[in-house]
Amino acid sequence: HAPALLVAIPLFGAFITPLISRVHSRARDIFAILVLAVGEFIAFFLAQDVYANGIKTYVFGANIPSFTMRIPVRIIFEVDGMSIFMVLISFTIAFVAAVYSASFFKKEDGLDRYYTLLLLMTVGMVGMELTGDMFNFFVFLEITSIASCSLIAFWIDRGESLEAAFKYIVISSIGALFVLMAVGFLYGQYGALNIAMLAKNMQFTFVDKVAFVLLLAALAMKAGVAPMHMWLPDSYGEAPPSVTIAIVAATQASLYGVMRICFTLYGIKPNMATVGWVLIGLGLLTIFIGVTMALIQKSFTRAIAYAAFGEIGYIIIGVGTGLAAGLQDYATVALKGGVFHILNDVLDIGLLFLAAGAIIYATNERGLSNLGGLAGRMKYTTVFFLIGLLAVAGIPPMNGFASKILIYESTYQLNPIISIIAILSSILLLAIFVRIFYSLFLGPELPHLKDVREVPTGMLIGMSILAILIITIGLFPGCFIQIVVEPAVAALSDPTAYINAVLGVGGV
Repeated sequence: HAPALLVAIPLFGAFITPLISRVHSRARDIFAILVLAVGEFIAFFLAQDVYANGIKTYVFGANIPSFTMRIPVRIIFEVDGMSIFMVLISFTIAFVAAVYSASFFKKEDGLDRYYTLLLLMTVGMVGMELTGDMFNFFVFLEITSIASCSLIAFWIDRGESLEAAFKYIVISSIGALFVLMAVGFLYGQYGALNIAMLAKNMQFTFVDKVAFVLLLAALAMKAGVAPMHMWLPDSYGEAPPSVTIAIVAATQASLYGVMRICFTLYGIKPNMATVGWVLIGLGLLTIFIGVTMALIQKSFTRAIAYAAFGEIGYIIIGVGTGLAAGLQDYATVALKGGVFHILNDVLDIGLLFLAAGAIIYATNERGLSNLGGLAGRMKYTTVFFLIGLLAVAGIPPMNGFASKILIYESTYQLNPIISIIAILSSILLLAIFVRIFYSLFLGPELPHLKDVREVPTGMLIGMSILAILIITIGLFPGCFIQIVVEPAVAALSDPTAYINAVLGVGGV
């Protein structure tokens, strides 16, 4: 029952958290951390099972799918290399966010609702990544969106936070409407909601293509891909840092949806090459806007937000190259780079935002002009920020280098211009972060910062977890590619295995 428990445990934990909060606030914090740790533990052992024995399916209420007129009608979870890869990322980031929050929010109230929403957000992300049903994908997408919007607006005394939350819920509502319309079109065509059943019978009619455009637009919008990115810098830059890294993970869950739709639901067909080139164009636009806008920001949190936005572009061009190249060998390399960068991006950007949160906690400042000389008073935070900026810029031996070199290599074989733009953008991003690093930590110490001290231990533990993962992956990228990335890419590259795993019973 591990697939069901991955959703059930944080779901029940979300509703129990306010009750425990009435007993003691510290018990509530520990309980939320333990719930996410248990989920991580179960996901780890389920991943071992999937890697050793192949795809797992879980049917709610039965051992096998029930078939009516040869159509599966029960809710099915499908766990393959790609979905469990994303589940591990979601639980890891949510766990780090909870550990960090226990110290960061010591002086805040309303934390029973905060932890409830964080756990519900985890439920939504994990459900999106495990479900084998299009309507349930929509339901879990909505759960993620509502919880994320509430968390973005946590600091209700800040008008910027409320504005960011409003933008987010508007975009999420439009995206959800697109997904629901697409699900309705597919159900009208095939009388089924099961992803495997739809993929098996996909005819690529005009209605199917309309549904595909709606799904791709909605999920790209939710992932913050340009030019549908208007919500992302505000949400990332104005939310509490622990919320931001959770939203980054939710953004990656939407990217997972893009890949699952393109590779599994619609399959790797010759006509998908056009879709690949569209994604490459959007990815390059995302990188360009992200880097150039990060250059002019006066708030370091918004600069990091735009850098995070730009990093999404690298994932998109990796996935797009995988589709555009079709059966070429470098298509697999591109897909490996894109999938690997999902993991690296959430770790690198997550560490930068947690370090930024530490600065806000210690100084209550966000403007670059109001900060300087923090290296002498916040030594650990300085080191963590440095690790994060080197990783985001793709400097060896950090983890970002390993995934970006795969993307550079594959895109160069498709078209050298794509690779050149991506490399130059990384160099410019490094220059931007070096300037920010100097302004924050190495510049002259300002008089009003003389009483600044290092942040509490809980926040340092949260940052250290991400820093250790960044360095470990950077030193041993081959191991991580072999263990977690290659099974994920194999799952995307072979939609037949997905279909057979779900429908290989009952004579369908």
